[in-house]
Order: sequence, then structure tokens, then C-alpha cells
Amino acid sequence: MVIKYDRQTLIQNYQLKNPVAYHGETLKRLGHVNPQALRKAAVLIGFVEHPEGLKVLFTKRAAHLKHHPGQVSFPGGKFELTDDTLVNTALRETEEETGIERHLIEVFGQMNPLPTISQFAVTPYLAFIKPNYLSKIDQNEVEEVFEVPIEVVLDPRQLHSHLFEINQQKHRVFGLNYGKHFIWGVTAQIIQSLQHHLPH
Repeated sequence: MVIKYDRQTLIQNYQLKNPVAYHGETLKRLGHVNPQALRKAAVLIGFVEHPEGLKVLFTKRAAHLKHHPGQVSFPGGKFELTDDTLVNTALRETEEETGIERHLIEVFGQMNPLPTISQFAVTPYLAFIKPNYLSKIDQNEVEEVFEVPIEVVLDPRQLHSHLFEINQQKHRVFGLNYGKHFIWGVTAQIIQSLQHHLPH
């Protein structure tokens, strides 16, 4: 039976077990990276509370950016000393990129830090977002803000994977299609772990 997620069900199922490790085959090419050298970053997995059901917030990065142009991601970015905490990083970056103000966001959990090839340790935070937000994107960073129904994001059948060989090491890449958008890379890694954490 497919679980119909609302606020209470999501919190309960999140709290039932500890955050799940990321897929081993997506981390193999990071074996040479010194964990102590990773810079801290955070992203926000925002569940927008619409009357018809929860949707997950995504951004599409601006096409002119040097790193990951045009890629779909969760709002977020690197830790700055003025943030004090990583959760503040996630909230600040979300507001800067999407215009969604902090008072409309309620953080209720976090996942394990995910090491990336660009030498960041990215900590995802889970949060509810009020549906009456007004999106005001920073066009220097973001081309578009859009939402995907939680049923799609949490459905393992929607998430595809391919195994590549890079420098004689097998490396798995996940991807998810939704309308005109293709979600892959770090964002899809996080989704895969979230799917294993939350029953569907």
C-alpha cells in the first residue's frame, strides 16, 4: 500500500529510524578525498504544505553559472561564518535564491552530510514550507523555482540509475525525470537516501 504523506505522517516516518547512508557506488570515486579537507555546505529539502498534498521544492540553477549550470538542485550553498550553524546556511541560501522568508519555513530534521567531488560536505535539512510563499528568485543564481509532488520524489520506481566506470572504478549515477526537468547528481543521491529512509 502506498503511503499518503501529510505533515504528521512525514514527521512520524522520519523519526522512526536514523538517517540512511548514501549509496556506496555513488561515493567510490571520492575515496581519495580527505574528509577533514571538505568545506561545509547545506541544502533545504522543503516540503510545501498545499491543501491537496505535500510538494517538494527545487531550483534550476542559472545557465551562466560556472559550476553545475542549468542543473536542478535543492536550494542551498556553502557555510559562512556569519551563519553560526549549518541550518542557518540552509535557511539563508533558500531565502537568497528563492525569496522564501525564514518565518515561512519550519525545519524538522536533517540527513547525514554527503561528500561531493567538488570537496564539500553537504548536509540536507528537512523542512515544511507554508504554501503562501512568494517566490522572488535571484536571477544571478537561479533560473526557476518549481515543485514536484512528494509521491513522485519518494517513489523508487521514478528513480533510475546507471553504472559507469571512471578511472577503473564503478560509479553509480541516479536520475529522476519530472516534466521538462531532469534531476540528477548530488540532488538525486540525496533523494535516493531519502527514499530508503521513508517508506513509500
